[in-house]
Amino acid sequence: MREHRLTSVSTRNRNEREFAAIFERNEVRDTFRISYLANRLVIPVYEDIKREFGLKRGEYLLLFCLSHIEELTAQDVADMTGRPRNSISRAVHRMLEDGYLTRSPDPADGRQALLRITSEGQELHRQIVPWFLVREEQILCALDSDERRQLDRLLAKLVGSNAP
Repeated sequence: MREHRLTSVSTRNRNEREFAAIFERNEVRDTFRISYLANRLVIPVYEDIKREFGLKRGEYLLLFCLSHIEELTAQDVADMTGRPRNSISRAVHRMLEDGYLTRSPDPADGRQALLRITSEGQELHRQIVPWFLVREEQILCALDSDERRQLDRLLAKLVGSNAP
């Protein structure tokens, strides 16, 4: 169990002011806020996934992508997720060994392999998705339904204009 240190009210108020200030007064305000929220959203879930299922981030991202697109290469997954190719390649080997993926030669490019998720991989993905949904709700609950629709539109626009 972590030991919590008591802080005085004046120290706590000062820290809260400093915390709020970092989001408002910096050179890269939007970048910092987006990064902060992304980290607050995914890091706790990936820690839980590692602890509960023994999967690293790249391994789960393979399952996620292949749960939604029937066949992909490791390079496709790296492009879709923004993860380094080498971390995806390591994840491919582990997921193949564990029976969550299959691999076949890519007829269009002999240097690449086409990956597919197995039924075991699909089942594991189904077990993990609720962890993300709970965390997403915890982060987004401050928004009403109109704000959530607006956020969805804005995120779709940003992702669409920055896709590889």
